[in-house]
Amino acid sequence: MSGLGSQKEVRSLSNLSETASTSRVLNLGYISKTSANDRDYTARPFFRNRQMNRSIILKHTVRQNERALFSKAKRTATKIILPFDLDDLKLGGQSVLVGQTGYDVFLKHIYNTSDISTLADAEVLQCLDELPSLDPFLVREHLARRHHKPAACYLKISPADVAQMIGFANSEIESLVRTAFGSALQTGTTKLTSKILSNELDNELEPLRLTLRLTGDEWSDGIFSWRGFLYFKWRHLHLQDELNRVIEGLSTYQPLSTRDRALADFLQEIRPRLARRIVTAIGNLSRTLAVYDQAYSALVNGMNPGPFRRFLIEGPSMFFELGENIGILSHISSFWGYRMKTGHGMLRLSAEEYADLLMDFEDSLSIIYVDDGANAVQVW
Repeated sequence: MSGLGSQKEVRSLSNLSETASTSRVLNLGYISKTSANDRDYTARPFFRNRQMNRSIILKHTVRQNERALFSKAKRTATKIILPFDLDDLKLGGQSVLVGQTGYDVFLKHIYNTSDISTLADAEVLQCLDELPSLDPFLVREHLARRHHKPAACYLKISPADVAQMIGFANSEIESLVRTAFGSALQTGTTKLTSKILSNELDNELEPLRLTLRLTGDEWSDGIFSWRGFLYFKWRHLHLQDELNRVIEGLSTYQPLSTRDRALADFLQEIRPRLARRIVTAIGNLSRTLAVYDQAYSALVNGMNPGPFRRFLIEGPSMFFELGENIGILSHISSFWGYRMKTGHGMLRLSAEEYADLLMDFEDSLSIIYVDDGANAVQVW
């Protein structure tokens, strides 16, 4: 287990003090302070260990000097941070990456045990590491597959978002229902949608599994990735507007002035580059989502189940990369809004703070291939 060594890391940690989560961050320490009196918080904890249940979990872009910590190549790892003081995150904390060399030693120390094979919390951490992002919808759904259902205060999804998501999924599934079930399904599209979105794969969905000739495991994994694709497609629609505001902000936002010429030049250079990468990443998402659209269209319009069957089989492999990219862009959008929000307009950051924010965004985007050459999109 290591400490948070650099001042940049400590500043980044302190910036999380008043946010519960983004798609890259799950701040259990903040939740412990805001929901400690919630009876469900105590009855259904996220982690059984009290110290872990006050930790900060985040998706971390693996740096070049960290690659040797893992036996297999990883672009994104799950970092556990144990703050020294929840009331003053500027003091830093201790951290470890799930699966790194020494990770088992960390768990044995925290849980005071020589055998971690039966730790329920270790399985929860493994679940989190299997996900491409810490988006509350994905975390809730994936943990439920392992029969772990923490209190709602840990993974808050607004009723408005749930209603919008179900409405969006209804429109996507309605045609498929008619194609796969005809008049045999009496429960209606909304009930089918709720089952697909809540992981209730009961006998009413069996005709669809048989139509697509899928085994039980193929069906379960495929439906989970389908839920993810529907969610990602819905998020993609909202992200475009959110990220347009970020791109506009990159071109117009002015931090506090600095006499450091090198820092000023760096900010002048990084902002258009970062905007180009965001635009290109959005385009890459659209192309990946088109794979699903084409398979769906072949089934409902061409009465050809083959492409959709392949999608459900191959979807889990695409799911991680798509979710990783959506998570990165969602983090940029939400963290830009969080760091810039004030009651009277945008917050004036120092030039150093602003540079840290943009470097964090660029570090995250670095795992998405972007062509900065002659064919790059011109943003301004």
